[in-house]
Amino acid sequence: MLDLSTATPAKVREYIRRNEWRKPTSGLANGFTQANLVILRKELAFEFLLFCQRNPKPCPIIDVTEPGSPIPELVAPDADLRTDIPKYRIYRHGELVEEMDEITSYWEDGMVAFLLGCSFTFEKALLDNGIPVRHIECGTNVPMYKTNIPCIKAGRFEGPMVVSMRPIPEKDVVRAVQVTSRFPAVHGAPVHIGNPESIGIENLQNPDFGEAVPIKDGEVPVFWACGVTPQAVAMQVKPDLMITHAPGHMFITNLREERFGVL
Repeated sequence: MLDLSTATPAKVREYIRRNEWRKPTSGLANGFTQANLVILRKELAFEFLLFCQRNPKPCPIIDVTEPGSPIPELVAPDADLRTDIPKYRIYRHGELVEEMDEITSYWEDGMVAFLLGCSFTFEKALLDNGIPVRHIECGTNVPMYKTNIPCIKAGRFEGPMVVSMRPIPEKDVVRAVQVTSRFPAVHGAPVHIGNPESIGIENLQNPDFGEAVPIKDGEVPVFWACGVTPQAVAMQVKPDLMITHAPGHMFITNLREERFGVL
């Protein structure tokens, strides 16, 4: 099986561009920052930028492209956001209408792309501290859930926060909080620990995005803000067109995760 855990970001993106990696990107190019993607027409870009500024926990911005450019100049100037993600989603009027391997045919001159920090970035730090990451162990996508936590409205953009969940051994919960709090630009510390019903999640085995993972005896569900939040917002706000990554299928930047850590 192809192992890209120690590959460079450029090499991983090359495999993705050639359609040789179509799976989630957790565990790829260890040590490098991964990012969520949102693409909107220029008319909505300022309102979404304001939404991200008001909601930095689920939507931490790490790059914004020039209108009409698919090149993320700050984080990977050798990349192309139309082709370098394993799977994209096309939303029209809030409805998911298509998943695609590349989006060249959808790209328009006035589009603006946003890259938002992703919690996959701090997973290596968890592993380095002896804290298991269940979806990596299982070879599956991380489970993600809509919550009853409202985001702060900006212009037309509003909706619920989405969270990702990782089961953490009870003895390691405090350390997991300490480790991830060092990465505020990629969601940082958890937003909730324990009872999922307190944040509106009825069944952990039925995630809204991703795949369910087993929770073992002595483990606690821990929830981090998630960059899939804009997709839940799209379903509520219903913009004419929004293009995103498919949950778990991230863009891998050239930046080391230390750039987004607080030592």
